[in-house]
Amino acid sequence: MTTALITGSTAGIGAAFARRLAADGHNLVLVARDIERLRDQATELHDRHGIEAEVLTADLATDGGIESVEKRLSDRRAPVDLLVNNAGFGNKGRFLEVPVADELTMLKVHCEAVLRLTSVAVTGMTARGRGGVVNVASVAAFVPRGTYGASKAWVVQFTQGVARDLADSGVRLMALCPGLVRTEFHERAGMGVDDIPDWMWLDADKLVTAALADLARGKTVSVPDPRYKALMGAVKLAPRGLLGGITSKTGRKYGPR
Repeated sequence: MTTALITGSTAGIGAAFARRLAADGHNLVLVARDIERLRDQATELHDRHGIEAEVLTADLATDGGIESVEKRLSDRRAPVDLLVNNAGFGNKGRFLEVPVADELTMLKVHCEAVLRLTSVAVTGMTARGRGGVVNVASVAAFVPRGTYGASKAWVVQFTQGVARDLADSGVRLMALCPGLVRTEFHERAGMGVDDIPDWMWLDADKLVTAALADLARGKTVSVPDPRYKALMGAVKLAPRGLLGGITSKTGRKYGPR
């Protein structure tokens, strides 16, 4: 049986990855900050699917939290075959409305943690000649939308670059770029979403199914829904100045209330 490590595993896309991978027979290492939620999740997945589920409490906004996950990923006695870097969050407010400390924390979680965990994971994977990494980004990576979009653009570029460097290693890397997903993400960020049309919302479980299919096909960037594929196609054709104005207005409309 193979083992997958998932950061931010207790909610949203991370929880959907955990459910799907457990159902497929993978053992899991579940990483999040809330030990009670982790234990409940591990027990449920073990009882339902008969897999082994470790729990690891870690705050990836801290060096200590990142180091604890690095240590688990480097354990040769219990190798990790699939890493899902899913942990992330949003800040409410426009630039200068968000404290710089909060912006730096976002970069720590979205960029530094992804860099460090990917590095440790693929070191062992390349030695074994197999493995995979899914770095969860966002369609926000393709539009000018502040620190969040910039950090996710970094995730996409980083993942594509590493995938190219490791093309002959047997290790696959993919940046997952979902659109709006019904999770706790927006509530935690204090964002108002009542006016967002229903058609824009994605189901986390369906998203994960599409993402894993794209990983198996060797894609390095996955936009796992026809609706958002079409939107991203339109984004490529739109003038950058116009696009920046639209995304800024959209952010204010669907942002903090």
